[in-house]
Amino acid sequence: MSGARRLLLAGGIALALWGMGYGLWYAVFAEHQALDEIGSSLAAGFAGAASRNSALTDQALLQYQQAKYVYDRQVDVHGHWIGLAMVLIVLGIGLDRVQFSGKIKMFLSVSALLGAFLFPLGVLLQTADHGNAPRAIAVLGSALVIVALAAFALGLARKSAA
Repeated sequence: MSGARRLLLAGGIALALWGMGYGLWYAVFAEHQALDEIGSSLAAGFAGAASRNSALTDQALLQYQQAKYVYDRQVDVHGHWIGLAMVLIVLGIGLDRVQFSGKIKMFLSVSALLGAFLFPLGVLLQTADHGNAPRAIAVLGSALVIVALAAFALGLARKSAA
């Protein structure tokens, strides 16, 4: 088994376990608090609207928006780590059909694995920092994955030299 194939299979399994572990942690320790905050802010917003208190309504809806933003990204991160891990595993299984040299396969495998980790990490970091650094990490990770997948597709489409 080639090093690139081993990297994709082991990296994909490790990333899947990482994503599942993160999802388990989030479900046990953080999700209920997030859902309580979302629900209470909505209830406060409706109560403010019913009492025609626009200041309370605006504050509650802003709190809802912020809580929902964080919640959505937490759930997306968990799903993307696991989904990208499955893509890496499938790539590892079919890597022998890619018509590139071992060095190129290894480079693409490293790029795909790094991107599959960085993209969701950048999204997760956006919950703590709304600046450009987390966005740059997410964009870099997604670009690595897209370019690596496109290159793997090109390698699959190439005719064998034999």
